[in-house]
Amino acid sequence: MTEGLDQATIDLLGVLAYGELTAFERLASDAQLAPTIADKHALASMAAAEFEHYRRLHDHLRRSGIEPEKAMAPFVRPLDEFHDSTPPNDWLEGLIKAYVGDGLASDFYREVAAFVTDAATRELILEVLADSGQASFAVAKVGAAIEADPAVAGRLALWARRLVGEALIQAQRVAVDHDALTELLVGGSGDLAGIGRLLTRLTDNHTARMQTLGLQP
Repeated sequence: MTEGLDQATIDLLGVLAYGELTAFERLASDAQLAPTIADKHALASMAAAEFEHYRRLHDHLRRSGIEPEKAMAPFVRPLDEFHDSTPPNDWLEGLIKAYVGDGLASDFYREVAAFVTDAATRELILEVLADSGQASFAVAKVGAAIEADPAVAGRLALWARRLVGEALIQAQRVAVDHDALTELLVGGSGDLAGIGRLLTRLTDNHTARMQTLGLQP
C-alpha cells in the first residue's frame, strides 16, 4: 500500500474497476440485442467509454503500487453473481439494467467517494462515475417503447424492482466482507443518522429515475 492509499480506498477502486470492466462486457453484449444499427452504434460507444473508465482505474492502482487484479479479485464473485442472476431477457430489460441498476450503484459509490481522503483518487472516482450517455439513451428508448405499447411498463417496473432487490443483497455481502469500506462509510457519515440520510438520498434518486422512465417505483 503506497501513495497514501488506505485499504478502504483500495477496495473502492477495486470494486469500481471490476464494475467498469463488467459494464463494458454487458454493453457490448447488449448491443447484439439492439434493433437498429444506430442503436448498436450507441451501445458500442458506451461500452468503449466504460472500458476507458476501467483502464484509468486500473492504471491508477498500478501507479499507486497496487496490483489491479489483486484489488479487484475480492469483488469478482459478488458482482458476477449479481449479473448471472439478472440476465436481461430483451433489449428493453438491458436498458433498464444499465440505467436503474448501474445508476443505483453509481449513486452509492459517489457517496462513499466523498469520504476518500486522497484528492486525486477522489476526483478520478467521480469522473469515471459520470454518466457516459446511458441515461438519456435509456430514457428515450424506454419512453418510446412505452408510448408504442403501454403494457410493457408494468413488466419493466417489476424488472427494475427485482434489479434493486438483487443489488441490495450483493451490496450487503460486500459490506459484510469488507470492513474497511463499511468503516469508511460509517466514519464519514458520522453516525447512524448520517447513514439513514444517505439511504434516503439513494432511495429518492432511484424513485426519480423510475419516474423519469415513466415507471412506478
